[in-house]
Amino acid sequence: MSREELSNKDLSLELEQIIFIGRTYEEYMLMFGLTPEDLRGRSILDCPGGACSFSSRSRRQGADSMASDIAYQFAINNLEYKGQQDIEHTIKQLEQVRERYRWDYFGSIDGLKQARTRALQDSTADMREFPDRYVYSELPVLPFADERFDLTLSAHFLFTYADRLDFNFHAQTILELLRVTRYELRIFPTVELSGIRYEKMDELKTLIEKQGCTVSEVKTGYEFQQGADTMLHIVKTSF
Repeated sequence: MSREELSNKDLSLELEQIIFIGRTYEEYMLMFGLTPEDLRGRSILDCPGGACSFSSRSRRQGADSMASDIAYQFAINNLEYKGQQDIEHTIKQLEQVRERYRWDYFGSIDGLKQARTRALQDSTADMREFPDRYVYSELPVLPFADERFDLTLSAHFLFTYADRLDFNFHAQTILELLRVTRYELRIFPTVELSGIRYEKMDELKTLIEKQGCTVSEVKTGYEFQQGADTMLHIVKTSF
């Protein structure tokens, strides 16, 4: 096997370990308590952006938006296929535990599948048209200048995987997100996959406040996973 074949095989194995799934623009607006007026004229980072359609749609609202994710090292066709597989897998899993979720927003399993598919289609179409807006990164390191973005959004990564990501990773990642952010960082949700508030949240908030930021836990208008209806809102007081 040639070196190129080995490299392609390694990338395929790495891609299998990544979940490429995303939320719609409408979900983001609810999750982060945003209005169209909050977007216009602002530079915004979605990290990790995954297969979310926020970056694409917010640009149409006048935002200078960009997404960053470890998945963006892979070819778009491969990501699109992986995303379709991940949607099917997720739907099958949710059918077994649907009582842990609220269905008033999506209406049904089929409504959820349609939303996830729409986000995947919107994001991959935008990647093809604006590839420079989708930047590969591997947290807790980002390839952006200090205070590059007015607003940074981070959904369903930190806290969600607290069973796999330790406190140091959470702290380093948030400090890095703040480094590239000029004004505010919003993280959703504040609970682990179990639906329980992140157990080291108070310790983390103290650390962030020592960096000269104000930190608050804010209820939002979005709740799919039961108990996951709060975002962490961090504002740089030096702004």
